[in-house]
Amino acid sequence: MSKLYRSKKDVKLAGIIGGISEITKIDSTILRLAVVFLAVVTGFFPAAITYIAGWLIIPEQSAE
Repeated sequence: MSKLYRSKKDVKLAGIIGGISEITKIDSTILRLAVVFLAVVTGFFPAAITYIAGWLIIPEQSAE
């Protein structure tokens, strides 16, 4: 099982979705659209708090 890192290659804001995309082999654009959809459905703040927590907790990918 791969370890989750924030991506350095596929970054829009913090690289969290890019890192998830690299592990799951799902296109990052689809994942980003899913996150935006969930933010709209659940309200902005739960998604924003979760994203910020991920930004603080998930380590950045080391240089390869």
